[in-house]
Amino acid sequence: MLYALGLLAGLLSPVASAQAHPEAPPETPRQTLVEQLHGVTVADPYRWLEKTEAADVQAWVTAQNAYSAYHLDGLPLRDAFAQRLEAIWDYPRRGLPQIAASDARVYEANSGLQEQPVLYWQASAEAEARVLLDPNALADDAPVSVGEYALSPDGRLLAYTLSQSGSDWRTLRIRRTDTGEDLATRIPRVKFSSLAWTADSKGIFYARYPAAPANADPLFDPLAHQSLRLHRLDAEGGGTDRVVRQAPEHPRRGFSAQTSEDGHWLWIAAWEGTRHNLLSAQRIDAAGRATGADIPLVTRLQHDYAVVGHQNATVFVLTDDGAARGRIVAIDLKAPQRRHWRTVVPESEEVLRDARIVGGRLVVHALRDAASVLRVVSLQGDAMETIPLAGLGTVTGLSGRQDQSALYYGFSTTTVPTRSYRLDLSETPLTPVLVHAPPPRFDAASVVTSRAFATSRDGTRIPVLLTHRRDLDLDRTHPTILYGYGGFNIALTPRFSTRAAAWVDTGGIWAVANLRGGGEYGTPWHEAGIRENKPQTFDDVIAAAGWLIHNGYTRSEQLALHGASNGGMVVGAVVNRRPDLFAAAVPAVGVMDMLRFHRFSIGWAWKPDYGDPENAEDFAVLRSYSPYHNIRPDTDYPATLITTADHDDRVSPAHSYKYAARLQWAQSGTAPILLRVEREAGHGAGKGTQQRIAEARDVLAFSAHFTGLAVAADAAADWKPLLPCVAISRLGKRARLAGVPAPIGTWPP
Repeated sequence: MLYALGLLAGLLSPVASAQAHPEAPPETPRQTLVEQLHGVTVADPYRWLEKTEAADVQAWVTAQNAYSAYHLDGLPLRDAFAQRLEAIWDYPRRGLPQIAASDARVYEANSGLQEQPVLYWQASAEAEARVLLDPNALADDAPVSVGEYALSPDGRLLAYTLSQSGSDWRTLRIRRTDTGEDLATRIPRVKFSSLAWTADSKGIFYARYPAAPANADPLFDPLAHQSLRLHRLDAEGGGTDRVVRQAPEHPRRGFSAQTSEDGHWLWIAAWEGTRHNLLSAQRIDAAGRATGADIPLVTRLQHDYAVVGHQNATVFVLTDDGAARGRIVAIDLKAPQRRHWRTVVPESEEVLRDARIVGGRLVVHALRDAASVLRVVSLQGDAMETIPLAGLGTVTGLSGRQDQSALYYGFSTTTVPTRSYRLDLSETPLTPVLVHAPPPRFDAASVVTSRAFATSRDGTRIPVLLTHRRDLDLDRTHPTILYGYGGFNIALTPRFSTRAAAWVDTGGIWAVANLRGGGEYGTPWHEAGIRENKPQTFDDVIAAAGWLIHNGYTRSEQLALHGASNGGMVVGAVVNRRPDLFAAAVPAVGVMDMLRFHRFSIGWAWKPDYGDPENAEDFAVLRSYSPYHNIRPDTDYPATLITTADHDDRVSPAHSYKYAARLQWAQSGTAPILLRVEREAGHGAGKGTQQRIAEARDVLAFSAHFTGLAVAADAAADWKPLLPCVAISRLGKRARLAGVPAPIGTWPP
């Protein structure tokens, strides 16, 4: 119940005065806004900042950016990091091919510093590749990026979605592969959607949300009542839509569709949050019309299920149902009841993360101690062979068809950017062939990565991955960045990082902690860091920091804490608990108001991990660690750089705005509290190369300054990289992934 509301000062005048004196933080007006929530008094003095498009909020953001620029522009290593990051980024990258039934294929590539990756098309594996879609040529006032895309079975059409300024809202289009011309189809309101073609290449399954009616209620929810649709093309290049699946009685339910390679089956997954989904199957004809009754395979939202392929009337599903670390089951669609399910790949000590049928075999990607393992298994479950991987690293994707023996996969380590391999599964022994590798512009032997284990408060062992120069003198301490995520079943695995490359190159240590709440060790590990167990994630961070200090790698005065999205929330919560433990903190696009996260954009879908603020028990836990609400006045907080983007419609920038305002108000020390708001950008997906480089430059220069990392002035201009290459991870894809649905996985915070 709201019982007091008022402004202590005008909203525009302090902002205007702050712009004239950027050396001081803007004087953010405080509201006397107090609520009674579950019998508890809760103050929310900066709620006015939730109206992110309002003129007064925009003026405040401009003033905050000016204040941040005043500090960031003068950082000693800012220019040096900018040059080094650009050099690291400037190498050719190529994604895995998406292969059609005709053997035509499409893949992403970037020559080095292109703002967005370009889609290339080939008529076959041996044919010459040519540009099919270059989003860089489409950008006007705002950056444009490609989201999902799918090649038709005949290879003649590409369905794809476009996003502006990094928004999760997308428009579906269809392009001819022979001429590069778009058809008349333009379908807006597409969000969290899969794309799946019918066998005749004239229909596409997709999901969209309804537009607001002309007389819409002010409380109209733009993210309710998603429907799964089939768009049928006509001779003129337009088409008609029909609804395939919707659930009016479940307004939060969303859908994703997947068609079998032979075009005979449609798999539909239904979700209502970032965990668990329903699953059904339906026999369809070449035009996508149902030729049989809907076959419900899973009817309760209790576990996760992903179709990895089929053989005739048997579908193979990867699930955590009955297996905390995952298993693959075969379901006979003529007898789909759970009692008839056959386990093909049983649960083991490894955590199953992905699988697909290629050439009549199951290719299974698993994790062992948070590093990738790749195996081939027969459809009867007989282990066949382990695919050799080049060290401790991460399989970044799998590609291939059930009717072809060629498997394509990507692999990256902390010292090697993503390389692409081709493997003929019909050969013995299995011998990977390198398809694409960045030029070897550095000596990987000059860098070392090791794994250690910290002990958390309750005795749980927390993996910590350390990367640094091999010649680093470990008899003394060094500036260190500790990075973590710890949520939504997402695993942080060894892979190349641009920021880590530049940081390590300068003489720092980059540490990654595998926190509970992530997916490194299966469902138990995930559930040990969600809802009422979420505080254990923060214990894990503190344990990792303590281990680094206790073992002489760093000191509190040299330690920076970094995390993004859910990881940004973790940074805020941990710094509130132990501000003395860190010299710097960098929470990026964080979920900072844990009592109102469900009221912004897609935040309601995160309740499976966070809990429901409307529930008294969940509210008590959320209030105990909410970064925004647990800032203590008159406290000496570490130097903090808060980063967000003005078009982030996944985690609203309001989270960061409110958190920054309150932290600036509470700061009693001399370290700055900065808010950096990227213009014309979103949560991460679709962000341009120069935006990424500029943000990384500021994050690293800020962290370096406050942890004492330095490069001699006479050497800065001649700075030679040990790690000049890095793979770009595009948030929001699953195939990514960032991903994660089926559609759900594409957007957890």
